[in-house]
Amino acid sequence: MRKLLLLLLLALPLHAADPVATFSILGFDPKTGEVGGAVQSRVFSVGNGVLWAEAGVGVVATQAVIDVAYGQRGLELLRAGLTPEAAVKAIWESDPDPRPADWTKQGRQFAIMDTKGNYAAFTGPKASAWAGNRGGKFCTAQGNILAGEAVVADMVTAFENTEGHLSYKLMAALDAGQKAGGDIRGMQSAAILIVKKDGGVWLNNDVVMRLQVDDSKEPLVELRRLIDLAAKQRDRIAASREPKR
Repeated sequence: MRKLLLLLLLALPLHAADPVATFSILGFDPKTGEVGGAVQSRVFSVGNGVLWAEAGVGVVATQAVIDVAYGQRGLELLRAGLTPEAAVKAIWESDPDPRPADWTKQGRQFAIMDTKGNYAAFTGPKASAWAGNRGGKFCTAQGNILAGEAVVADMVTAFENTEGHLSYKLMAALDAGQKAGGDIRGMQSAAILIVKKDGGVWLNNDVVMRLQVDDSKEPLVELRRLIDLAAKQRDRIAASREPKR
């Protein structure tokens, strides 16, 4: 049955209105105070709409039968003082479901995390199978049209067992999710977004990292290459700021 579903999905053309079948992870690093997310999908430019973040506020992932407004609304509610759990509930319940026939709110999937690592996630009952979410310590992984629950479970394990900068923890999670089967339609794009107040490499820059691979046969390989370049840039700038002896 699963092979039949895969064949049917692969036979369908990808349209702009197709569900954003993907897997994502939101994570927090208590050592640095950085918060962010990463995502991979078999759609073009998945980073253009799924990940939303604001320094001092939190991060949101909105996917599946996607409503991009969930990202903006999630940050607004966190900014207003709501917990991630309360924000998730408020967003979904207030969704007017303007297109129930072909873009129902019952298929939406999203997650919200604050700047302390508290989070909440929701997977609608009509999100394309396999769909679900799994939480860990300072991280939440979610996805739809996946090979199975192992995708999100392995993402959490990889995040928690990886040392180093938050970008490498998020990247390890994406690699683990793909290794477990990932999006059953394949790969095309990936993105990562990390924020912290004044955490960027330039003056008055709250964006620690914003990287997108919009169209690639190996988006995770390319994303890791870019993350490695960002790490070299951080090291170079840190070295230049060290007092000269």
